[in-house]
This record gives sequence, C-alpha cells and structure tokens, in this order.
Amino acid sequence: MFAAMRVGVIQMCSVDDVDRNLEAAAASVAEAVGGGATWVTLPEMFGYLRREGQTFPCAASLEASPILAAARGWARQHGIWILAGSIPEARDDGRVFNTSVMISPTGADTAVYRKIHLFDVDLSDQGGQAYAESMSIAPGDEVVVADTPFGGVGLSICYDLRFPELYRAQLADERVRFLVVPSAFAPETGRAHWETLLRARAIENQCFVLAPAQCGQHTPDRASYGHAMAIDPWGQVIAQAADQPCVLLADCDLDAQERTRDRLPVLSHRRL
Repeated sequence: MFAAMRVGVIQMCSVDDVDRNLEAAAASVAEAVGGGATWVTLPEMFGYLRREGQTFPCAASLEASPILAAARGWARQHGIWILAGSIPEARDDGRVFNTSVMISPTGADTAVYRKIHLFDVDLSDQGGQAYAESMSIAPGDEVVVADTPFGGVGLSICYDLRFPELYRAQLADERVRFLVVPSAFAPETGRAHWETLLRARAIENQCFVLAPAQCGQHTPDRASYGHAMAIDPWGQVIAQAADQPCVLLADCDLDAQERTRDRLPVLSHRRL
C-alpha cells in the first residue's frame, strides 16, 4: 500500500472530432506525468462528446475502440495508471454503454464500469434544457471497484454522483481508498450542486474523490460546467480548476486517510 501518491486530474473541452480530442488528451497526460503523476484520470467522453440523444459514430467494442487503444498506449508509454473516464462502447441494439475503464501501466484493462444512472432531466426552469441520455445510452447494472496497488477505486460517472447508495455499496470492499467521478456536468446543476455533492461523497465515505471534468462549449447546444476537482477524506478541496482545459495535480496522503478513519470511525459505526 502506498503512503502517498500524486494524481493527475484532467479537464478538457471535447468535441465531435476524435483525433482532435485524443491529441489534447495525450498532451494533458504527458503534462501530468511531467508534474510527477503516477495515475492520470480523464473526464467523461474524453474522446468524443456531443449532445445526449445523438448517435456515436466512433462507438466500438472495448477490443476495437480507437479511443481506448490510445489510452492504453499512453499508459504503456509513460508507465502509469490511467482512468479512461468514459468512452462509447457499442451494443447490438444501436445504443451504447457509457463505459469507464481503469488501465494498468502495462496497458491492460483492470476494471470496466458501465454508467448505471442516466441523465434524463428537464432543466428548462433553471435556464437550461432537457436531456435524455437514455435515448442513445443503455444503463449498466454492476457496481465496480478497481483493484490497484494504491487501494480500491470505486468507479462511477457523472450523474451517478447523486446516488450515495452506489458509493456505500462500493465501500463494502474495505480496500476502497478513492472514488472517481469523471463528468460532463451541466452548467445549471454544476453551479448549484457539483462541489457540494463531491465533498459530501468524500466526507461520508472518508475517501479521496477525484473528478476530472468536461468544460466549455462543445457544440452550439451543449456546454459543461468544468471545475474539475480533487477532494481529501476530510472534505477539503486539494485542487480545483476553473472553466478552461487544464491539468490538476493532487497529492493524496493515504497515511493521513488511515488516521482520519481511525480517529473518526464512521464506516465501522454504520447500523443500517
């Protein structure tokens, strides 16, 4: 078990151009590695982003995905762990899974999570728009914890953040030290809820929460809130982005996390 580690948390403004997005992601990964990161986390749909309800022409199986192949290559090139925040994984029915993959330094897929909770909401009364993620995306049904040398990593994606029972289910695995939430949060909900929800998940589960994010205007009718974040198990913000693409570096003290859990043993005090 590591005593401490440095993680790269990437913020991007992805569009519907895979080559452009992968070029930007590769540069961000290299920047994070240059800053000492041994694990780099990428945002939701980092390789291809357009409005929900539209098709994903770049969707492929995990074995054939060019986006995932690029992320595996970066992991091998730099000898680091990579969270491929999410990619469109093809299905037989025309929809896709919104799929997150943990990749080892050898380029191997060590855990695969398919987004369970889909963003079907109407934000028109908040100055936003309606979203119908389920038109093009199918829900997953499996709670996933990635096993790594630095502890268990609970995998989730964006809208999952609003469902604390998902993270409690992950904490049944006592190895869990990190929760990851790669996201493309809507601006309206992001301004109101993003930081509050992330800090709550960190505090109640005594985990580091890493939230790589999409930001800016992706298409004329699609924007994301940004403000990628890393939060410690006490709920303190370690690093936070604004609304531009950038690379955050977060130093995570796992020994301090253990001391927090020893002194405030809320996880062992659960009764329900």
